[in-house]
Amino acid sequence: MQKKHAGQAIVDSLALHGVKRVFAVPGESYLAVLDGLHGASIDTVVCRQEGGAAYMAEAHGKFTGEPGVAMVTRGPGAANAYVAVHSAWQDGTPMVLFVGLIPTADRMRESFQEFDPYAWFGTQTKRVFVIDEAERASEIVAEAFFAAKSGRPGPVVVGLPEDVITHDFTSRLHQPIAVAEGGVSPAELEQLTSTLGRAQRPLIFIGGQRWTPESAAAVTRFAENNGIPVIQDWHAADRVPFDSPANAGWLGYGRTETAARMFDEADVLLAVGAVPTDVPTDGFTLRQSADAVNILVNIDTTLRGRSGAVTRHIVASPVAFAEAVDGLDLGQAAQWQEWRAAGRKAQQDLSTLPAYDSLPSTREGTAHMSVVVSELVQRLPRDVVSTFGAGNHCAWAQYYIPTNEFPSQLGTRNGSMGYSIPSAVAAALESPERLAVAVCGDGEFLMNGQEFATAAQYGAPLLAIVMDNGQYGTIRSHQEAHFPGRISGTQLDNPDFAAFGRAFGGHGETVTSDDQAAGAVERALKAVQEQRRPAIIHVIADQRIALP
Repeated sequence: MQKKHAGQAIVDSLALHGVKRVFAVPGESYLAVLDGLHGASIDTVVCRQEGGAAYMAEAHGKFTGEPGVAMVTRGPGAANAYVAVHSAWQDGTPMVLFVGLIPTADRMRESFQEFDPYAWFGTQTKRVFVIDEAERASEIVAEAFFAAKSGRPGPVVVGLPEDVITHDFTSRLHQPIAVAEGGVSPAELEQLTSTLGRAQRPLIFIGGQRWTPESAAAVTRFAENNGIPVIQDWHAADRVPFDSPANAGWLGYGRTETAARMFDEADVLLAVGAVPTDVPTDGFTLRQSADAVNILVNIDTTLRGRSGAVTRHIVASPVAFAEAVDGLDLGQAAQWQEWRAAGRKAQQDLSTLPAYDSLPSTREGTAHMSVVVSELVQRLPRDVVSTFGAGNHCAWAQYYIPTNEFPSQLGTRNGSMGYSIPSAVAAALESPERLAVAVCGDGEFLMNGQEFATAAQYGAPLLAIVMDNGQYGTIRSHQEAHFPGRISGTQLDNPDFAAFGRAFGGHGETVTSDDQAAGAVERALKAVQEQRRPAIIHVIADQRIALP
């Protein structure tokens, strides 16, 4: 067996697990792993800040279902990456974060950038490993990937002591560990069929991870063929297509009153992949009755975050559930038509862009975000991927950008900002044939806007729409509700975002009136789709128009 150091064994193990790229900010603490990446089949995407790199890994996990991999250095690097770890923990996203550590002999001596990975990450990860023996390097990689993917997915941290990863590795590489999908037993399927068959107002609630394009399509067929409305979880509205007759909207911020009412009044709720947590239940107020009939199909045996009654818990992933119900005919579609139609109409009304002449007037030198998005939607391919972070600006993506194929929507469910650009980079690198559109707020963009440089360097042709209303709009809205007329700590003076894009070699457009929107969108799309350059459309918006 050829002699190699543990850093090389880690890289070889990543390749064995099908990893195509890692997102990294280099550090002297893990030079042996960087050495292993030299000449490897794995692409190293060098990022500009650890938060951006880790967000890219988290987005890769959402987009592919396979753990995204980030690599950062100790202390400050690990601290910067924490934001994505928290996102992955709350969103249930598979990712593996490799963190360089001080040499083992320097521990407990307040060494340069020393920290305790168990203490820092222990409450927000599924596992924390430290490779203290070079011979176990490949084994720990396999265990990390298994932990990240199995059950409810989530983040895993692997510590890399600077000295240990330079030691010789003479063991064999550890093979990937298979992850169980669970299953729907005949008795469970019979009860499910019987319970739904007696329902007057059934509802399917879907979200979470462990979905595939095939399982999303199968569950869509099941819902459509049986006339059951589907409501999706917040920032997870791509399991059932935008134009499906079963699509009755989503829950959480920006949802319709109809969606909330249907969720609360359904006499049978079938939750697949999702659980009734804080956001979809409007702060644990919807569907909290002890008498509610809730069948939860979820591979997480703990049902972490759920609220309300649990009539039956079927331990199965969306993949296993989809296989069990594909082709199942309950024979009640006609009976549920009126119930489904109400939800469908509410969702269609919400997703219909307003006519230009119905929009309120804006101050001179500003444009309607709705007009820019309308011009964009008219030109989008069916398989567009939209990304966004957190803030009022997300509503334009949630409401109007179609989600026709899974996966096609990447957002953080924990409300974390700075996600839009890194997640668009991850999507564009993974599926360069698809258009990635990042919808950004001015405050949100500048939290990780530097990763536009990464997009330019690695040929990730994304389009960023930056809504510039000179404020942290969501907090301003809360402020007006609680302390009207007393604006404090929310106002921003912004740079020229179009010039920012051009400075990195991308394309930049500025829109200051509605009549500029069509031309700006056409030119930006041409730069992205034909010239394969990232682009920014800087929309100067009126502060008075916070939401669509």
